[in-house]
Amino acid sequence: MTVPMDVSGLEKKLGSSFRDADLLTEALTHRSYLNEFPKWRLPHNERLEYLGDAVLELVVSEELFRRFPKQPEGQLTVLRAALVNYQILARVAERIGLQDFILMSRGERKDTGRAREVILANAIEAVIGALYLDQGLDSVRRFVGKQVMANLDDVLKTKSYKDAKSELQEIIQEKLRLTPTYDVLEESGPAHRRLFRMGVYFKGKLIASGEGPSKQEAEIAAAKNALAKYQEG
Repeated sequence: MTVPMDVSGLEKKLGSSFRDADLLTEALTHRSYLNEFPKWRLPHNERLEYLGDAVLELVVSEELFRRFPKQPEGQLTVLRAALVNYQILARVAERIGLQDFILMSRGERKDTGRAREVILANAIEAVIGALYLDQGLDSVRRFVGKQVMANLDDVLKTKSYKDAKSELQEIIQEKLRLTPTYDVLEESGPAHRRLFRMGVYFKGKLIASGEGPSKQEAEIAAAKNALAKYQEG
């Protein structure tokens, strides 16, 4: 079986020609594709997604650290979260036409709304992981600088970083002089339809929990519940 498309157009958008073409193809292989084509020669993209998520956070953290030398850690964390959330990443994926290259099942291809955005966001992270392995950190920096950091002005203008997590963090840092932390309490559902339950902690004490189809959304739900509990108290 061969890749049913020419990825040269995608490579141009990424700003790099892959030395190992299989890495890019693996990054474009959604788990559901293997259900329809179990003899496909490559694994699905979730390992690369894991790596890409970490590399993306590093590069964005580094860039924010450089651009905002006077901002405290908490504000940088909030800005980073706004730049790497699944909606922003899905927009990046659409901008470079990634949806035309992802290998997935016919059923998954029909998904719309949030489910589609999550698939696109995960694929972007996998592509970043592949780009890092194949081309190194400088290539990732160029891509992230052009495609992800380009959203920074809009994030600052619309204050889209002001979600429940950032609101909770600002209040708790001001009132209690500590930073809320989050941890996974439970994961359930099949791999392509995960449900996460995240807990929010103050100094190691569980304050509230929340659920969502991604860790980030579950964290936001937990933050909302913590805000409600804190305001009631």
